[in-house]
Amino acid sequence: MLKIRNKNIWVLHLTVLIWGFTGILGVLIQVSSIYLVWYRVLIASLSLLVYFLIRRKSLFVTRKQLLQYVLTGAIVGAHWILFFESIKTSTVSITLVCLSSVTLFTAVLEPIFKRQKISPVDILVGLVIIIGIYLIFTFEANYIQGIIYGIIAAFLASCFSIINSKLVSKGSATTISFYEMTGAFFWISIYMAITNMYDSRMNLAPSDLKYLLLLGTVCTATAYVLAVVVMKELSAFTVALTTNLEPVYGIILAWIFFGTQEKMSIGFYAGAVIVLGTVFSYPYVKKWYQTRKYSRKIEELKS
Repeated sequence: MLKIRNKNIWVLHLTVLIWGFTGILGVLIQVSSIYLVWYRVLIASLSLLVYFLIRRKSLFVTRKQLLQYVLTGAIVGAHWILFFESIKTSTVSITLVCLSSVTLFTAVLEPIFKRQKISPVDILVGLVIIIGIYLIFTFEANYIQGIIYGIIAAFLASCFSIINSKLVSKGSATTISFYEMTGAFFWISIYMAITNMYDSRMNLAPSDLKYLLLLGTVCTATAYVLAVVVMKELSAFTVALTTNLEPVYGIILAWIFFGTQEKMSIGFYAGAVIVLGTVFSYPYVKKWYQTRKYSRKIEELKS
């Protein structure tokens, strides 16, 4: 049993490392962010379709579910476009640190969606993250556009994560992923048609095609399927703690691949340490707070 658990933890770390690698591919792929995401979701949806055909799984969903998944796909597509645009207008490191503010947005938005009170711990964590991001804003003013894109991308990521947490209770996570990828492709295709973007700018260099295939199959479809399988076997706490390492892995990979291009000011690293440290410690603090709150309720019932 312990061996199986350890294996699942290693697979989860590998999955998070693969997610962190998407930022590297965002720099290496030369086409604009919209084309990049358009190709990515097309390849990912086709890869997932092949997965369903091989496993002989049904893709049947109700009309209501289909509409929900396709509309959520629009949010997913917008998130990825802004994510890659943030990378292209700043750096991988800045984008990944900004994306860590997903924790802040989720702490505020999830209670609103579920009509619950916002936890004091969530408010405190949110304030600390804001301080860290403010430091990055202050010291990396030449990357303001990329920082703004990164923060909006984090907001959208929080939105579709909260929506998916509700959708997955009534449907298969892999099925939801397929229709959301297809939905993202559908909405981006419509936008490209309206703005007359079907032209020579879509042409791919051989290296772009290679990286896009890697992005769509390994970093999107395969990584997602692996994550779904592993997350069923591990606790939510373990999953949350490990996935918080994505920006750390991504920044390390950026240093390895791009070296001095990823060199930032001391202020950036101070802000990054505050944000990443807060995000990483959040599951521990949250668990401690909930345990303490539960213990107090037990004591009150006894007295």
